[in-house]
Amino acid sequence: MLFLHLTAAFAGMSTWKELCESLTAALHPTAPPIAITFSETAPEGVPAYDAPMPSPTPDGRTGRVSAGCVFWMKGTEATFSTAPADHGNCSVGSLTHGLLSLSEAAGRADVCALVSTGWVTETDFASIPTVKTRPGAITYGPLADTPLDPDVVLVRLNARSLMTLSDAMPGLRVEGKPQCHIVAVTKEEGEVIASTGCALSRARTGMRSTEVTAAIPAKRLSEVVAALDATTMADSAVVAYATEDARRFK
Repeated sequence: MLFLHLTAAFAGMSTWKELCESLTAALHPTAPPIAITFSETAPEGVPAYDAPMPSPTPDGRTGRVSAGCVFWMKGTEATFSTAPADHGNCSVGSLTHGLLSLSEAAGRADVCALVSTGWVTETDFASIPTVKTRPGAITYGPLADTPLDPDVVLVRLNARSLMTLSDAMPGLRVEGKPQCHIVAVTKEEGEVIASTGCALSRARTGMRSTEVTAAIPAKRLSEVVAALDATTMADSAVVAYATEDARRFK
């Protein structure tokens, strides 16, 4: 188990707590950034998420939460590990996180319901990014307190903080539904990506209408924070100029 923060093992590099503080200072996220870690087995010493599972639907779906993206909300409060079955109620999230194959997900009632409404098409499902290797466990928790070296850092942002991230990362990829696929993109492609969110996830998580999400590869967090620092310094200078210039109109 990686209770030693490997990032700090190299001279001149920051701990996850320090990086989290810098990320928060630059972006002012609407909730604490969370760490998401994929592993073959549940990490030693990390408690399992133990909420009860409801009775399964006729097609066999159940889980400890209504969708895997709900763990993003729970992960701002405490660190916990999840098993594949914990994500089982949402076939879309199970697909994007590598927990179900496309053929398995396509036969589930919730996917059929989404297709029947026209929200997505069967063709759309075939192109959704997914985690390539099926994990045995996925761990969530506050980035500032993570006992593991994560794969993905996920932040909830408002419009202004998305502006800052976009300025810091030119060509930032911003996509929509399903919101959870940004985790797969970041893990598999090493890309910083934002999502406008999706109706399915917002209904299940209660995420505010003013919020969007972004996923950052943990191994690139130092680079992203440095770019954000430069951007916020430039923005501060521009704001100071614009504020002073606007005095002429008062």
